[in-house]
Amino acid sequence: MIKAIFFDWFDTLVQFQPPRAELYRQAFKQFGIDLPIKAIMRGILAGDRSYFAENTRFPVEKRSTEEQEQVYCGYPKAILAEAGVAAAEEVPLKVIRMVRKQSKELPLVLFDDVISTLTVLKERQLILGLLTNASKEMLSLNRKLGLEGLLDFVVTSREVGADKPEPPIFLAALERAGVKAFEAVHVGDQYHLDILGARGAEINPILIDRNDLYPEVSDCPRIHSLAELVQHI
Repeated sequence: MIKAIFFDWFDTLVQFQPPRAELYRQAFKQFGIDLPIKAIMRGILAGDRSYFAENTRFPVEKRSTEEQEQVYCGYPKAILAEAGVAAAEEVPLKVIRMVRKQSKELPLVLFDDVISTLTVLKERQLILGLLTNASKEMLSLNRKLGLEGLLDFVVTSREVGADKPEPPIFLAALERAGVKAFEAVHVGDQYHLDILGARGAEINPILIDRNDLYPEVSDCPRIHSLAELVQHI
């Protein structure tokens, strides 16, 4: 019997407005490069995997500005690789500088299906938790977004000392919820970070694939909106 549901935060419950993929699309167009939006989305996923692998090796925020930019350049480079497009050597650095500057000024908004789905799950007396590699500072937005009353707890990678997909953040969530692994479900948008991470802690994973980026995935439930989650609980 499922007693608790854990959620990823970014691109599962919230997103930038406009979304990251659109920021990259606009930035690349500044250099005459017009990329398919799905290639950009897949590149961002690859960039996230690379970023958190680097962050596990040594925290990115503790590195020099030059070293940080090298890590963040993994995003535009991954996007170009995914699209099969070559660009001048200086383009990735210029793109990431543009995107990072714009991101600091953008609001985060909930997906339309979040409040209604979490409300139904709370009515079923399920324990709802948030597991995220995001910083605690970003999560102060939960109250403003209306999530605070719907979530029972939040676990961040910083407080446990490990990013997803490493086990500690998932094990900490189980402890906070007071449930066993087989009694919990983790919902996230990234196969490597969320699905494999949850499975490594023996938690039932569900992939939310809002943009159909993982059509090949068949080893776990794959949903396209949070509203579908209720059918799997």
